[in-house]
Parts: sequence; C-alpha cells; structure tokens
Amino acid sequence: MPVSQAGAINTTALIVPDVYVQILPPQNTLINGLPTNILGIVGTAQWGPVNAPTTIGDMKGYALQFGAIMPRKYDMGTQVAVAALQGANNFRCVRVTDGTDLAATIALGTSPTNITFTSKYTGTLGNTTQVTLSPGSAANSWRAVVSMPNRVPETFDNITGTGAALWANIAAAINAGQSGLRGPSQLIVATAGTGTTAPTAGTSSLAGGTDGATTITSSVLLGVDTIPRKGMYALRSTYTSVALLADCDDSTSWTTQVAFGLDEGIYMVLVGPSGDGIANAATVKASAGIDSYAVKPLFGDWIYWQDTANNQLRLISPQGFSAGRLANLSPEQSSLNKPMYGIVATQKSMQNLQYSSAELQQLAQAGIDVITNPIPAGASFGARIGHNASSNPVINGDNYTRMTNYLAFTLNSAMGMFIGKLQSVKKDDPLRRQAGSTISKFLQSMVDQGMLDEFSVQCDDKNNPPDRIALGYMQADVKARYLGVVEKLIVNLEGGQSVTVTRVSTTPA
Repeated sequence: MPVSQAGAINTTALIVPDVYVQILPPQNTLINGLPTNILGIVGTAQWGPVNAPTTIGDMKGYALQFGAIMPRKYDMGTQVAVAALQGANNFRCVRVTDGTDLAATIALGTSPTNITFTSKYTGTLGNTTQVTLSPGSAANSWRAVVSMPNRVPETFDNITGTGAALWANIAAAINAGQSGLRGPSQLIVATAGTGTTAPTAGTSSLAGGTDGATTITSSVLLGVDTIPRKGMYALRSTYTSVALLADCDDSTSWTTQVAFGLDEGIYMVLVGPSGDGIANAATVKASAGIDSYAVKPLFGDWIYWQDTANNQLRLISPQGFSAGRLANLSPEQSSLNKPMYGIVATQKSMQNLQYSSAELQQLAQAGIDVITNPIPAGASFGARIGHNASSNPVINGDNYTRMTNYLAFTLNSAMGMFIGKLQSVKKDDPLRRQAGSTISKFLQSMVDQGMLDEFSVQCDDKNNPPDRIALGYMQADVKARYLGVVEKLIVNLEGGQSVTVTRVSTTPA
C-alpha cells in the first residue's frame, strides 16, 4: 500500500495491483502578511557583534547585547531608546565601527603566557569584564568565574589538570562549556598558552577595549553590499519595515538609501543637520534628487531629550521618534497628527517659537516632514505633515509607502507556492482560480479589518492567453484602493444675526 505525495507517481502507468494513496495539499491556500513593526537601526555601540543584524525587543535586551546608551552622535542605543518610547518593540540593530575598535584582553603569566582572556566583542564594555580564579568545589580542581556588571556571572567549576594541561582545560571549559553544567561563555574567549605556572587565586580585569566610534561617516553607516554585508546592507532579508541610519545627516547618502529602500521595501527615515534652515533644507533635498516615496526626510530641527541613563539633557536626531511611531502603527496609518513621547523640546520650541503656516507650506512642498508642538490634535509633539519625499500628491503619504511595501512584499513572499505547478489553457483552469482566490482572500481580510477600501483581482484566461502560458507565465492583475488620510478638514461656517437656519428631521420614515 504505497503512500506518496501528490505528483510523486505516474498514475497512468501503474502496473502492480495495490492501493495507492496520494496526499493532496489543501486546495484553499491562505496568506499571512509579513510583519510591519520591525524597525532597523544602524549605529555605534559600546559592545556587541559588528555588522550583524541582531533582534532586540526592549532596552534591557539592548543593554545585554550592546551595552549602555552613549551620549555621542551616531549612537544606536539612543535611537532605540526614543523609538521604544513610541511603542516600538521589534528592532534589528546593526552595530558599525570605524575599524579602530579593539577587544578588551588580559594575559596571565609571562614568557611564556599561561592563558589569555579576550572579550567576545570589541568595545569599552569589555573593559568591565573580570575573570576570577579560585579553588574548585572538588579537591585538586579550579574554578573560573567570568563576570560583567548587570549580568549573571558565568561559573566554570571543577577544572582539573596540572601545568599547561590545566590552562588548556580552563580554556576549553570557557570556550566550549561543560557538558551537563553550562554552555560556553557569552562574554570572553580564552586562549591557552604554553606556560606551565600554577594558577594564583585572584581576580583579573580585562582592559584595552575600544568602541571604534571616533570617525564615523555616512560611508561607514551605509556599509557595503558584498558578502559579508556591512552597515545598512546587513538589513537585507530581515523583513525590516522602517529603518534609519542613526544621526546620518549627510545628504550625499540619501540617494543610496532611496535605492536600498526601494529594493528591500523599507521606509528609510532621513534627517537634515542640526539647526538647519528651511530654505537650505529644501535646496539640499532638491539637489539630492530623492523625489521618491521610499524615504521620509525630516527637517533638521533636532530634539531635546532627557537621557536618564547618562543624567543629561541631550540634543538628538528626530529619526528615532518618527521611525518608532511609524513602526508602532498599522501600515494603512499615517504618522500625521499622532502624539510622540519623551520630547522635552525641539530646537525651535526651545526658543518659544512656532512654525508659521508659510514655513510649514514650504516644508510640505519640499517633501520634508517636521516634528512640532502643537499639532492639529492639540498641544503635543508629533509629525506635522506625514509625507514621504515624493512630489506626487497621490503617493506622498506615509500610508502609501507602508501599504505598498506591505502588499508587494507579502505577495512576493507568499505566492511562490505556485511556481513549478501546472497550468492549463482551459478557461476554468484550477491553478489560476486558486491563485486568484488566494490573493482575493488576503485582500478581503484587509477590507474586513478596516485596512483597505476596495480591491479587484483578475487571474483568468483573459489576462493569460495561450501564447503566454506556453512561455511559462501566469499573471494576476491586482488593484487595491487604500483608505484616504484626512489631511485638510474644511468647515464652512455661516454666522450672523440674519442667518436663516433650517432644521431637517433625521427621523427615519
């Protein structure tokens, strides 16, 4: 009684009498959308992997993986912190360095060295790591304890041996872990030397670690798109929805970010230099040639934020506030008129100044958004325009960028199930019907959830003629109408003593 997957046997050439069971996949296929809350941030850090996208859920997780928030430009932790204040909770963090970063280290014994302890990652946080050697729990054994502030100490106990063999066993325990006791160290790497001196009980501190954050440029933040990828390009294939290069106010990087955003379906949040002027910002944006829905330029009116970790009021880029708010919104929503939290003041509001209608119009015409207080909803900080960089009024809303990316990349990810299947030229071909139905069900669920206004899907013999089918094509034509974002509310008021008011009954007939 053979049992096989559908299509695995030729059912027109069976010879042996038997029962042949074919397992058929469900004919009703469904699509689950890709996540839209993933926020990618590229910047410097105090520790952690370099050029590797790392999943972070909150500031506690960030501190464990990358160390503390550093009060300096290009700091990744700062942008994570302010984005988290907006409700963002799904980060892909990419640490970059200028190449001068070093790992903290300490060598025990000299001429020759007994063992060398090296921080697992480069950075100054590694300088807080300590290794304590002491007699083990068992007789004639040693214990190594690796510690770092705010982390549970790593204990490697009952390590035996003498001379060089003991040092080799200590290194092996730290690097490979101890079976049944604990895994390898997450803080250091140990390298045994050739020394034979017996250990001395005591604590050794690692030193010499550096962050490599002194000469960060836009080129470092952008990185390279070759294997291994670096910087921004490390975010490829991470399903990131919104991303930013921390404090990257270099307009020469903007066109590269546009290309990356279009390629990956990521809404890139840009920023102008601190204290920028509106006329200059409009000129720079026009010269940069970024008339595209893929990016959201923010005006260089930077934010005063109370950094409680470093106990100081800092002036920081507005990127994290805007990107965090976007990442915490469903894709059909706009950041327009949504409150943002944790802002003490902007450079403009710190001077008790507000934007005039003329200034806001100039920014809107240039395709540059700005965080202001007040916003139409009231006395709160928030995005004042809610636009991307496009000059086309039909596609210049935040919602267009995010919904288009969401739909396009969800369908791209999900519809691969139909590649390699068989299609007929007959009018009622089941594969085309199934493909069209799959897309329709997904879009209808969005309509039902209030995320989409209306849609149509065509995947039949009308747009799949025999000559195209013969070449291996199957085409689905999809139209999706997004819900409109109210940007201008017009109230016509007629008032006066001579006004005639006519009341119309609204009682049902």
